[in-house]
Amino acid sequence: MTNWLLVIAGAVVGAPLRYLTDRAVQSRHDTVFPWGTFAVNVTGSLILGVLSGAATAGAASPHLQLLIGTGLCGALTTYSTFSYETLRLAQDGAGFYAVVNVVGSVAAGLGAAFTGAAIGEAVWG
Repeated sequence: MTNWLLVIAGAVVGAPLRYLTDRAVQSRHDTVFPWGTFAVNVTGSLILGVLSGAATAGAASPHLQLLIGTGLCGALTTYSTFSYETLRLAQDGAGFYAVVNVVGSVAAGLGAAFTGAAIGEAVWG
């Protein structure tokens, strides 16, 4: 399969999954904090970490990396929405939530990626 078709196939799953997950998570929280975006970004970081760990162990082909890493995770996660929602929080006077969103998202995303990589290497290494 051509590389760009793998990316598209992953994105076809990742984009609606992002939207549906965001809406489902956000509907369960009565707060201005963007829990839906937080959840998809941390989940995507975990998936990409597992994939990276598997790749390091030689268990993830370049095609799988394109399908899952670039396609699925690229469409599932969203830096632009994270940035926009942080800006919106700050502009709406919720500066504390804006700072928590930035610090929490970066810390949780990195933590998920490192944890995922360790899991991927442990399982397939």
